[in-house]
Amino acid sequence: MQFDFLPTAFVTLLVVVDPLGLVPVFLALTHRFTAAEARSVAMRASLIGACVLVAFALIGNWVLARLGIGLPAFRIAGGLLLFAIAFEMVYGARTPRETSEAEQAVHEDRLRSLATYPLAIPLMAGPGAITATLLLAGRAGGEPAQLAILVGIIVVVSALCAMCFALAAPIKRLLGTTGNTVLSRLLGIVLAALAVQFVIDGVRAVFA
Repeated sequence: MQFDFLPTAFVTLLVVVDPLGLVPVFLALTHRFTAAEARSVAMRASLIGACVLVAFALIGNWVLARLGIGLPAFRIAGGLLLFAIAFEMVYGARTPRETSEAEQAVHEDRLRSLATYPLAIPLMAGPGAITATLLLAGRAGGEPAQLAILVGIIVVVSALCAMCFALAAPIKRLLGTTGNTVLSRLLGIVLAALAVQFVIDGVRAVFA
C-alpha cells in the first residue's frame, strides 16, 4: 500500500506546488536583493511552507472532524478545486495570477517578511497545496507509515522549491518561455487527471 501511496502523493504535491512554476514569481519579488539575501529568502520560505503543510497533514483531518466535514465531501470539493488549478495551468492563467497577487501583497504590506508572505503563504502552501495535503492525509487513513511518507514528501518538495529558488536565474534561462509553457501545460493535464480521481473516490465513498 505504501508503494502505491508514495508516487501518488509525490506527483500530486509536486504538480500542485510547482517549484519550477514559482521561479518567475521568485525572481520578480527578489530582483532588487543581493544573492545572499535571495538565498536567505528562499530557505526561509521553503521552511515555512513545509511547516504549514506538515501541520495540515498531521492535524488537518482532526480539524475537519471537529467542523463536522466528512472526508468524502472534502475529497469532492478538494478535487474540484484542484481541477480549477489544473485548468489555469493548461490555459496559462496560473502564473500571471500568482505574480499579480504576489506583487500586490508586497505593495500592501512591506513590513511582513517576504519569505512568509507571499512566498510561503499563499504561493507554496496555498489553497491547492493545503487541499492536496488534506486529501492525501485522508487517503493515508491514519496509518503512521503513510503519514510519515507524506511528511517526507512534503519535505522533499519544499527542498526542491528551495533548490529552484537558489537556481532561479539559470533555470529561467534554460527553460525559456516556450519550455516553461510546455511544462506547465503537461503538469496541468496530470493534475486534472488526479483531481478527477479524487472526485471519483469521494463519490464512491458517499454511495458506499
